[in-house]
Amino acid sequence: MPTQARERLLDTAEKLFYAEGIRVVGVEQILTVSKVGRASFYRHFPSKDDLVVAMLERRDLRWREWLAERVAVHGGGPLAVFDALAERFARADFRGCAFINTMIESADPGSPAHRVAADHKSRVTGYVESLLVTAGHRNPATLARQLVMLMDGAIVTALRERSVVPAEQARAIAATLLA
Repeated sequence: MPTQARERLLDTAEKLFYAEGIRVVGVEQILTVSKVGRASFYRHFPSKDDLVVAMLERRDLRWREWLAERVAVHGGGPLAVFDALAERFARADFRGCAFINTMIESADPGSPAHRVAADHKSRVTGYVESLLVTAGHRNPATLARQLVMLMDGAIVTALRERSVVPAEQARAIAATLLA
């Protein structure tokens, strides 16, 4: 069934791109791992770039759903985003942020993959802003950008240090900003 092939391609691409990088992983590797034929691949995705964009769009939805769920579990306030990140950092397969990684690999801001990654960051900022509005903070747009900057910094630092401590440190800084 074509939908199954498309989903296998997206699942395989997401795992491989996140683990190894978009540039490193070629179509041949995706075909081999997914067990999808070349003709089927090109029926669903005219190019690897189209697969990258589709995978990022799907990951964006899933990641933001995950974040909202975990934030709710941790009390629903703006600082809960850092508790959610700490959970992510503790995973053995943590490789940073797929969207930051994409923007680094696709440095051209006009490239479709870069735009999808940047749009993801904008949506995350909007979500954090909504948490701040609900919590009654002044200047929620400015604070949201600052908290997302702390989130991004914590992600990169956690990748470098292989630790959940950056989430805890970023949470402490954010608490000071919100006080």
